Amino acid sequence: MHHTFAAPDGTELAYRVFGEGAPLICLPGGPMLDSAYLDELGGLSAHRRLVRLDLRGTGSSDVPQDPESYRCDRLVEDVEALREHLGLDTVDLLAHSAGANLAALYAARHPQRVGRMALITPSVFAVGIEVTAEMRLLGARRRSHEPWFAGAFAALEAILAGQMTPENWNAIEPFSHGRWDADAQARKAAEDASRNTAAAAGYGAEGAYDPAATRAALDRFDRPVLLLAGKADLGAMPEVVARYAELFQDAELVVQRRAGHFPWRDDPEAFTATVAQFLG
Repeated sequence: MHHTFAAPDGTELAYRVFGEGAPLICLPGGPMLDSAYLDELGGLSAHRRLVRLDLRGTGSSDVPQDPESYRCDRLVEDVEALREHLGLDTVDLLAHSAGANLAALYAARHPQRVGRMALITPSVFAVGIEVTAEMRLLGARRRSHEPWFAGAFAALEAILAGQMTPENWNAIEPFSHGRWDADAQARKAAEDASRNTAAAAGYGAEGAYDPAATRAALDRFDRPVLLLAGKADLGAMPEVVARYAELFQDAELVVQRRAGHFPWRDDPEAFTATVAQFLG
């Protein structure tokens, strides 16, 4: 059962609610993936009421009239409209991957509206942390014992050399998972099928991010922040997430063992214990 509310520009947006307790707004990554892939975040719904937002043009939310409204900085007011719709003075946020860029921009623009914020295997575009090719290759070599490593590493080297073909992007997917098994492969296929490619392209379009301004705002942001990295994740490498944590006044960094980019799938018990404890 999904619920709807109107964005400031009139676009009808949808969200789903799971569990009981204090609300936790959950922002998906992708960018612009249908929020269904978050599921119930490994059982986090046993601890909090998850309010899983379908960003405009994805899932059950309407496609906007203006495709430029997919830009990350413009989506901030959709999140603010959801907070108002829920009747909350402050809200706790959880954001995954590319969704962390949206959460960071929301916290920068509406700091007084955030209670606690959990950034799960976060993207760092909004704050401008540089990740070099050497760092990626070093991180990738941690998986050299895996049966799929040789082909995936060759594809990663090709991408870093500029050969950004769909085949190469598909070939490096195992680096995002603690276990590259049949279940992970099936989930990846389903997510590819649900992606709004126009929305994904617009999310980080020119003008979406102003890293210097965002970093300055987050330096003043005094609410508690959890940054959770997967030890095996190539997308949000632990050493990069550690640098992100340094941007906040009150940040806790957790590196989850045996986890990739989707830590609630790789080890649900460890994930829910960490996040539930942080959220109190």
